[in-house]
Amino acid sequence: MTDLRTSRLAHLLVNYSRNVKRGHKVMIGGPTAAEPLLLELGREVLRRGGHPMYRMSPDRAAEVFYAEAKPAQLRFLPDSAMAAAKEADHILRVIAETNTQALADVAPKKQTTVQKARRPLQDAVLSKNAWTLTLYPTEAYAQDAGMSLEAFEDFVYAACRVDAEDPVAEWKKAKAFQQKIIRRLRGADEIHIVAPDTDLTLSVKGRTWKNSFGSHNMPDGEVFTGPVETSAEGEIRYTYPVCTRGKEVVDVRLEFEGGRVVRASAEKNEAFLKTMLRTDEGASRLGELGIGTNYGIQRFVKNILFDEKIGGSVHLAVGRSYEETGGKNKSAIHWDMICDLRRGGYLEADGKVVQADGRFRV
Repeated sequence: MTDLRTSRLAHLLVNYSRNVKRGHKVMIGGPTAAEPLLLELGREVLRRGGHPMYRMSPDRAAEVFYAEAKPAQLRFLPDSAMAAAKEADHILRVIAETNTQALADVAPKKQTTVQKARRPLQDAVLSKNAWTLTLYPTEAYAQDAGMSLEAFEDFVYAACRVDAEDPVAEWKKAKAFQQKIIRRLRGADEIHIVAPDTDLTLSVKGRTWKNSFGSHNMPDGEVFTGPVETSAEGEIRYTYPVCTRGKEVVDVRLEFEGGRVVRASAEKNEAFLKTMLRTDEGASRLGELGIGTNYGIQRFVKNILFDEKIGGSVHLAVGRSYEETGGKNKSAIHWDMICDLRRGGYLEADGKVVQADGRFRV
């Protein structure tokens, strides 16, 4: 029997995040492990008078692909994928890994080749600005978080606020709070971030701050912008491991000069880190500064969809900027990394403290 909270999450995504209308075509994608949520999403789309278009994949599809694909196959982008993305009025994507280490032994070069090949599809989806990403809880995610599956399910649904009496009202409250932060940051030039082994300045002059309150990510809870591409100066030590593509990159330290990473190190998987930073011209520059505001997420669970929203943290992504912020950095990657400010850190805008020890002063 489907967990009632799964149905409530589907209702929130279709009716609030995407606001599906009669006649809308909605692409619903994810692995077979997410079938309960995918079916509920389809049910909600139909109830709204829309047309669900499923793109489901086997749980081990990526594992098999990287094990067998030859260079030409790594670079292949099917026309059908582009056509479906262009046809859809909305895109709902669900992640639900059953083995988060499945790609741990895949050569980084293979992964960057695929990323470059799929960039046109990624650009098409982002330019449509009608997508939402969410997660269906699996035992693999629970293990990464050091939790039982039941406890992780509770964590996920609470972070999405579907356990609240009125989830939409809760997300509207979050939007209003985050708008206060944006008013405090609007018009600022220099951002200064200080934390253990971190002293970094960057400019956001002329850039737009965006309020992220559940339309594109669920859960959500951040404000973000695109730093001026040549402005980052100083060093940063990311608090938590960076977990992506089956790799766990531990104790990442980056040093910036003129906006570009000039030195990079990691205690674990340093070679992978450096390979990613060499993906293309824009991979070694910052594409995003995000400030986490979701105080319903207080622990690191090794999943960036949740971890970047930790209330009291900031994340600075290398790679592609979001055009709506005014960012101009182009890259096949967008790689978020988190610096926790809750223990002695702070963020200033033009010399005035906006957040200290994880709390906002707005």
